[in-house]
Amino acid sequence: MKRIVFSFFSGALFGAGLTISQMVNPRKVTDFLDFFGRWDPSLAFVMGGALAVTALGFRFILRRPHPLFVDEFHLPSARRIDGRLLGGAALFGVGWGLAGFCPGPAVASLAYGLWQSVVFVAAIVIGMLLWDRHDALISVVREPQERPLAGGAAAR
Repeated sequence: MKRIVFSFFSGALFGAGLTISQMVNPRKVTDFLDFFGRWDPSLAFVMGGALAVTALGFRFILRRPHPLFVDEFHLPSARRIDGRLLGGAALFGVGWGLAGFCPGPAVASLAYGLWQSVVFVAAIVIGMLLWDRHDALISVVREPQERPLAGGAAAR
């Protein structure tokens, strides 16, 4: 029960922060990204504040033996910058710039009932489902098939 309450509180706090900072307002975001037009630098302070809190928070939290509600930290193990990472980052950036939404603020903006938020979140969900399907198919194709050798042994 504690985990559910804490998760709800964390999500509500995050959503409130997105709303107060106006990250849920696509116009505010696109104006921030429009360096040669109606540039609005105020979101730079939001991002700077978020980076500072994250940097300090990670230093403090990762000193603990484990998180509060699970037995271990689940940190990314990949350290390599590859095509999938660069492609995903580029797709994220292009989508953010065109739509003025990224996933967190888009979900938080659903509370306003704007059709743009609903369409964007629906597109995210459809994209995730399609990617899961694509990724599953690719992993089946890439895994070597076992073929029996003469004498009963299997080869890869």
